[in-house]
Amino acid sequence: MTPVMAGFLLSLTEISITFGGDALLEGARLDVEPGARIALVGRNGSGKSTLLKIAAGAVEPDRGERFVHPGATIRYLPQEPDFSGFKTAEDYIAEGLNDDADEHLIDIVMASFDLAPGITLAACSGGEARRIAIAAALVSKPDILLLDEPTNHLDLPAIAELEKRLRASPSAIVLISHDRRFLENLTTATVWIDRGKTRSIARGFGEFEAWRDKTLEEEEQARHKLGRKIVAEEHWLRYGVTARRKRNVRRLGELHTMRKGLREARRPTGTVKFSKTETNASGKRVIVAEHISKAFGDNKVVDDFSVEITRGEKIGIVGPNGAGKTTLVNMLTGALAPDSGVIKLGTNLDLVSLDQRRASLKPEMRLADAIADERGDWVTIAGAKRHVASYLQDFLFAPEQWRAPVSSLSGGERGRLALASALAKPSNLLALDEPTNDLDLETLDLLEELLAAYQGTLLLISHDRSFLDRIVTSVITTDPDRAGAWRTYDGGYDDMVRQRGSAPGMRAAVKAPKPAAKRDGAKPQAQTKLSYKEKYALESLPAKISALEAKVKALNAKLNDAGFYDRDPQAFNQTAS
Repeated sequence: MTPVMAGFLLSLTEISITFGGDALLEGARLDVEPGARIALVGRNGSGKSTLLKIAAGAVEPDRGERFVHPGATIRYLPQEPDFSGFKTAEDYIAEGLNDDADEHLIDIVMASFDLAPGITLAACSGGEARRIAIAAALVSKPDILLLDEPTNHLDLPAIAELEKRLRASPSAIVLISHDRRFLENLTTATVWIDRGKTRSIARGFGEFEAWRDKTLEEEEQARHKLGRKIVAEEHWLRYGVTARRKRNVRRLGELHTMRKGLREARRPTGTVKFSKTETNASGKRVIVAEHISKAFGDNKVVDDFSVEITRGEKIGIVGPNGAGKTTLVNMLTGALAPDSGVIKLGTNLDLVSLDQRRASLKPEMRLADAIADERGDWVTIAGAKRHVASYLQDFLFAPEQWRAPVSSLSGGERGRLALASALAKPSNLLALDEPTNDLDLETLDLLEELLAAYQGTLLLISHDRSFLDRIVTSVITTDPDRAGAWRTYDGGYDDMVRQRGSAPGMRAAVKAPKPAAKRDGAKPQAQTKLSYKEKYALESLPAKISALEAKVKALNAKLNDAGFYDRDPQAFNQTAS
């Protein structure tokens, strides 16, 4: 890292850029100080990645100024790194090193992210490519790290390693991520892109959502007041006492200005309208697996695993990449036969699956075909027949997009389309493989609500710790003591870690960091979110207390009856006990 003076390392001022006739950013601002930890948040398509590219110098804005402190170094991690011109991981990582850098650091960082020496870029998987790009960003030790969705394609051990290294890094960090827990653990400031503008708070992501909701509520109240004021001015113009003409003209001009402001104000982006089509209930026993095993060559991915899954359970399946999560789910749902053991599926099952790679979405197919399975342009949702264009609008697709090919969609749009396709089909058993990939935080909130309210049975593969904690009732994960072994734990992700003593794929026990001693008015760390069961228990507690208080009141009323004992001594004794 290059020593820099106090002040901003990077500053973007009044940034504006337009794509296709629509302004994406208007007067946006981003200021990065030494040691900053900034969460850059906003809806899909709001301009987060574009602003990060402008900060990196990869995109030139239409208007605005970009200032970089003389001598400050910047490393940018895009969502899709460009490996062209490099053969091995070491070649790519070494390209960003300074002349006086320690080359042994390459081996250290590669080992920490479980990257094999000499791995070729052409042969690496999506997860390996991501880890290579992250390693390259970290070893260069820049003054500023700009990270766009760094946890995409990473498993839990890699995410934990990345968190650890970013916490220890002296670099200033600007971070885009859909992983709530990741943002909460790392950030101390938040920049929100909303309708082309940026708004900032000097607090981490943990406090952002409450602030955002309050801001939007206040904005809606102000809009409502403006509407009422316009109505009052219109009434004055029609029926008020005629004053001097100049005064009337002034007020009329003010009315036109208010109308224009209300008409041209950009409203918040709409939210996805999730609707699920559930069939009749399945049998009580949905899946019973007895001593199932599966191996590919010498690689045993499931070894002597048994489980019984009943109707309404929400099961999270977690583990390192390559552990066999998808293989396990495919066996449990009957899509893949075990080498040994028995799988028994319950009665009246209607299974809908969502695969991680979205393989069902062919690039050449229309969006309508993805929804209606190429059987026309109509679909039945929750018992009502709807045109696919109308249904796709619920998932924020423009009316004309239903004829567009899948190849025209962004990553976030493909994620929404895959969910729209899966949820359009009747089901009482959902198997979802990484459904949160490429979704923005607002859409994640709505998906959480839908899955939490789902009456059927859910099998959920995810690396999103917060998402798991808010939804699942139990977790199936790898057994640290035996290769191919899997175990079931009650509760959410955090409950599993506490019971297991470590996160899946981690050798040492994962312990919550001790809160730092309070000094200089420092704020205490935010509490860990409640698990699904803890949250449910907390929400149901007031009703239980009220019921018990009512019961106590009724019993006291009986006992206060002077003639109760004389009429029925046995009933009196039962009531008193």
